[in-house]
Amino acid sequence: MEENNTCPVPNGTLLIIGGAEAKEDNQEAEKNDSQYSIGMEVLSCFVNLLEAEHAVVEVITSASSSEPEESFKNYERSFKDLGVYQINHIHHDNRADVKLDELEERITAAHGVFIAGGDQLKLTAVYGGTDVLLLLKQRYIHDRLIIAGTSAGAMAMSTPMIYQGVGRDEMIAGNVKITTGLEFLRDVCIDTHFVNRGRFVRMSQVIATNPTSIGVGIEEDTAMIVRNGKEAEVVGCGVIIVINGYESHGTNIHNHGDDEPLTIRGLNVDILSKGEKFIIPELNPPHK
Repeated sequence: MEENNTCPVPNGTLLIIGGAEAKEDNQEAEKNDSQYSIGMEVLSCFVNLLEAEHAVVEVITSASSSEPEESFKNYERSFKDLGVYQINHIHHDNRADVKLDELEERITAAHGVFIAGGDQLKLTAVYGGTDVLLLLKQRYIHDRLIIAGTSAGAMAMSTPMIYQGVGRDEMIAGNVKITTGLEFLRDVCIDTHFVNRGRFVRMSQVIATNPTSIGVGIEEDTAMIVRNGKEAEVVGCGVIIVINGYESHGTNIHNHGDDEPLTIRGLNVDILSKGEKFIIPELNPPHK
């Protein structure tokens, strides 16, 4: 059968960050859980990818429900320190407030968009299916737009998207909840703070229910660059863990509701650190 791939290769680039990226250029840059990092390698990577002398960045803080202004100011300060020419703020709490005519000119002019953390389900509920999201996708595909997301902002960039399941819940078959993300990556599930918060089992649940997908768990202050829609590279001080279940078997995930811990055999796991590269598999027919 002749292959008919009608999907264009994106001209844009994704930077998917595991959260808690260093925001100060010194050895005492405090992170979550009192950990520290040297410099701002991940944020510097975002700025370098822009490749613009007078770069314009839009920071989206809509995932945050509590302190969006403080979150924006932290990124504004960091990006200014890194030489970004103009940093603008986008925040929405309600879907009805997302108006393309208010943002079209700004998004069209932006070299990069940075989606901050908070609640990934809020991001999909507010932006899913909107003309604003469509414009972002069109610019990602046809232009050189750089789209970065951290923590919840990273998790929302993929489909399937985890939105619930921590602690003992992530071990019980069927207790990890997933939905459709913003779909910059399909058949890929992103999880963040991956090593620090011990999220391997919850990602394995996603793979058990969606074995066509791969799971990419990204540690804090670490990121995955995605070029041409599928060429991935690791940056930052930690690791990413890639899980696929193409040859998995023996799972009890279909017994959900029995309050039994998950079983799944035959997972394939790669642990990758800075500079490692891999190709994101494309098992499904091309998405239109």
